[in-house]
Amino acid sequence: MKIAIMGAMPEEIAPILEKIGNYTTTEYAGNKYYEAKYKNVDLIIAYSKIGKVFSTLTATTMIEHFGAQKLLFSGVAGAVSPDLRVGDLIVATKLAQHDLDISAFGHPFGYVPEGSVYVDADKEMIAISKEVAQSMGKKIKEGIIATGDQFVANEARKNWILENFKADALEMEGGSVAVVCNALDVPFFILRAISDAADMDASFSFDAFLETSALESAEFVMQMVDRIIEK
Repeated sequence: MKIAIMGAMPEEIAPILEKIGNYTTTEYAGNKYYEAKYKNVDLIIAYSKIGKVFSTLTATTMIEHFGAQKLLFSGVAGAVSPDLRVGDLIVATKLAQHDLDISAFGHPFGYVPEGSVYVDADKEMIAISKEVAQSMGKKIKEGIIATGDQFVANEARKNWILENFKADALEMEGGSVAVVCNALDVPFFILRAISDAADMDASFSFDAFLETSALESAEFVMQMVDRIIEK
């Protein structure tokens, strides 16, 4: 089995590479891919760079070129739901693209003909994530994640996304990764740590949070890999 582990930024995969220790690096299609043996499986690890285009390219490459059979993505997201706070972990049940708009032709936001507004994440890996969270003494929330090629800092826009997609969190890669995995029949899992929310204060440091959350997410993802191997 070959499992892909993906992030958007180098900080999000650095702790995973440190945990793995030994790996080979391949440069392909303008990016770097890290291959490693872990227990009795092969891992392919990469960060895509930010946005839907880069994450589409990276996910497709990991599956089509490197042969990944499952894909796990971890990173950060902004809260839409008022129930989410900075540091909370959210697991995507399904994902949508909030900036995909052909409503002028009578279609709902996020929809294209022969497609769908939402793509469901893998239920088996979501169940595994609950087991991991319990073993680590962590709480995770399940919810809808909306993806778009924009950093949303506007309250009106957030409310619009909440109203139209019932989204709990926002980010810039998950929806496109979901489309790729769904099209290529590869089970996928998206984990996000909330990096900004309505309750955050002025002393918040994104860089410090990213470093801390990346360490926690790396531990979480690797424990998921362990359980996937066991099953």
